[in-house]
Amino acid sequence: MTTHTKGDGLPGPDDASPNWGLERATPRNEQMAGNKVECNACPVLCQISDGRVGACDRYANRNGVLVRLDPVVLLHQGTTPEPDTEALTPRSDLKVDAKDQAASASRGVFVTGIGSSTTYPDYKPAPFIVASQSRGVDMVTVVTEGIFSYCSLKVKIDTDRYLGPEQASVLCKGEVVGHVTTAEYGSQMLSLGGVHHLTGGSKKEGRVTMNLMQALGNHEAVEVSIDGGATVVLQAGQAPIVNGVTEQRMRVGCGSAAIGIFAQQWLGLCDEVVVVDDHITGVLSEHQAGRCLHIPPSGIRIKGRKSTPGRYFQVANPGTGWGGTDIEDPLSILDSWDPEVARPGLRLLMTSTTGEHAAWYVLDEQLQPQVADMPEAVRRVVERIGENCEPSLVSVLFLGGAGGSLRAGVTDNPVQLTRAIKRALVNVTCGGAPSYVWPGGGITLMVDVLRMPRGSFGTVPTPAIVAPIEFTMRLSDYQALGGHMGFVRSLDDTLRHGAWHNDGAPTQLRWVAPPASDSPWPLDTPPMLG
Repeated sequence: MTTHTKGDGLPGPDDASPNWGLERATPRNEQMAGNKVECNACPVLCQISDGRVGACDRYANRNGVLVRLDPVVLLHQGTTPEPDTEALTPRSDLKVDAKDQAASASRGVFVTGIGSSTTYPDYKPAPFIVASQSRGVDMVTVVTEGIFSYCSLKVKIDTDRYLGPEQASVLCKGEVVGHVTTAEYGSQMLSLGGVHHLTGGSKKEGRVTMNLMQALGNHEAVEVSIDGGATVVLQAGQAPIVNGVTEQRMRVGCGSAAIGIFAQQWLGLCDEVVVVDDHITGVLSEHQAGRCLHIPPSGIRIKGRKSTPGRYFQVANPGTGWGGTDIEDPLSILDSWDPEVARPGLRLLMTSTTGEHAAWYVLDEQLQPQVADMPEAVRRVVERIGENCEPSLVSVLFLGGAGGSLRAGVTDNPVQLTRAIKRALVNVTCGGAPSYVWPGGGITLMVDVLRMPRGSFGTVPTPAIVAPIEFTMRLSDYQALGGHMGFVRSLDDTLRHGAWHNDGAPTQLRWVAPPASDSPWPLDTPPMLG
């Protein structure tokens, strides 16, 4: 367990460094009871009694010593050093000499920010600044946890179902926690969290928002409701549950795209095909694909706004019925047939963009569609639509801004870190998972939570999200950007002794394999080593 004292024992390993001429201990708060310790891992400054934990459940008072309860998570390649254990330190089995960086790297170990502790109150270096080697190159990884108020979750829900109007509020436990944003191809999108919900509303709104973000980030299920729309159960990597019904498929494409994809397969089997879609409903005989295949006009008339030949907008309102519309009877989008063109016996297939809804009709003598048994050859094409639909899933991306205070744990000149990242000299990861850093100013990063180990996110009751972040670069580049060189320690020394400020207390370690097998190994990511 990691000791986290008020003064953190500064000056640090390099006592000669003039930058760390700070007092070794901060005087006790005179109003604090003698059996309590003060935690400074976040701005709340909990005063914790012996045997109790702080408000975040991450730090505790053990016999007058403040200890970290969560283990530091290490990624490993190959066989885990201690299978199915939480791993305790000091680790007596680590016999490699601390100076042998190549041997350290050969074990395939990466120290993540999960459980590492924070840099708060920000005058001190990150808790782990780890030296290792990769492909013969001397590397440094700066490891910490960030306290994020400016952060949100972008949630992609693969479904055609109507979840709610754009800009509608998303609620959890009666509190507004986000909003519906612009739909994307085959998916509905939500933006959840953000600084205004975390800190700009009531205390309850902030707590509910924080807990929702932590749960979704840690791969747990959460139920939300949307103003004027649906109730949805969200869980990263799982199918969404919309109004109690588990979604199965993401559409193969819009109605027009489905016409183009399967037109050749319908040739000779159908006289007309309508693919119902809330976005673009497709009509085979009018569509360019149908014309190229010389399919004659059918005389069909579609309600809605015609866009281009065979493509119709606004055939119905959005909903949870056919193709993401509010209709249950597909014939409701048809107007009367053109008697000069239509004919009795004409064969009509109507299907949704996922193939979950499909019906077969034949025109009678009055040119009215009558339900008939769908031919097996037509049914196989409908089934192929379903075959080409990917499973409906919920994807959760964490988006956060790494501000100046966090960067100060990396270098005494934070802007140099930002510039180095933009020059692709620094690989930014979250729990070892690859992140995307947005262009423009600052370090605004985005990461898929399913690529991060389960349990990567914590909270502090300010309220804010605690998330791991790691900055990996060449040793020479770290020195050039003004890094805290006096606190660089070998991987082996880090594994033996934990954070530089632990005052000799043991550090818990938890070894995990990267959750996503296709994720690049953090130390080997180009362009640094390209």
